[in-house]
Amino acid sequence: MQRRVLIIEDDRDISELVRIHLRDLGFEVDQVYDGRDGLRAALEGRHALIILDLMLPELDGVSVCQKLRAGGGRTPILMLTSKAEEIDKVLGLETGADDYMTKPFSVRELMARVKALLRRAEERPEPVADDRDIHIPGLRIDRRKRTVEVHDQRVELTPKEYDLLLHLASNPGVTYSREQLLASVWGYEFSGYEHTVNSHINRLRTKVERNVSTPEFILTTWGVGYRFVDDPERP
Repeated sequence: MQRRVLIIEDDRDISELVRIHLRDLGFEVDQVYDGRDGLRAALEGRHALIILDLMLPELDGVSVCQKLRAGGGRTPILMLTSKAEEIDKVLGLETGADDYMTKPFSVRELMARVKALLRRAEERPEPVADDRDIHIPGLRIDRRKRTVEVHDQRVELTPKEYDLLLHLASNPGVTYSREQLLASVWGYEFSGYEHTVNSHINRLRTKVERNVSTPEFILTTWGVGYRFVDDPERP
């Protein structure tokens, strides 16, 4: 079956270059040139992959990515940008992008990344249907609404913060290394971005813990990684 790729890129020359090479690989391609139109096209859900520029008119790429992930969209996203700073890479990955390339880029490498993302998406198992709330003293996670309450107060989490908390809370007492959490929550390994897990854990703790120095829920297994409390009565 022929697969369809969505390119959201305001530089028409770059968009056309990518389109030509994707067509040569047998893909159908849709092109849009600003963030709002890109979001509308992406929400139709008929694309196997989205190639998303970071700097877009109307709505930037980070906002597009956040809105897609907040709505539960799982389509792989490859983010493009002319910015090469580390913070931009981390920002793209933390908001839900699956991979990241900076301009100028090698078309051959871009096509290799496209094929790798599609292969991973095809191999990725569908999430197990489980809409049961996670409820322990002081914390409730509503899977259907993707909401979190701490001591009866709603807290706002980013999509990746929520996914990380849900993964840990669904496996209480199990210690995960940073590499394992990257593979489980982000979808596959991001070599060199293990510190992104630390930043997410730190932000999660500021939002769900009453005292970050003595956390109740998200615990550290020193020298290994992180775990969710397995006995909420005795954190």
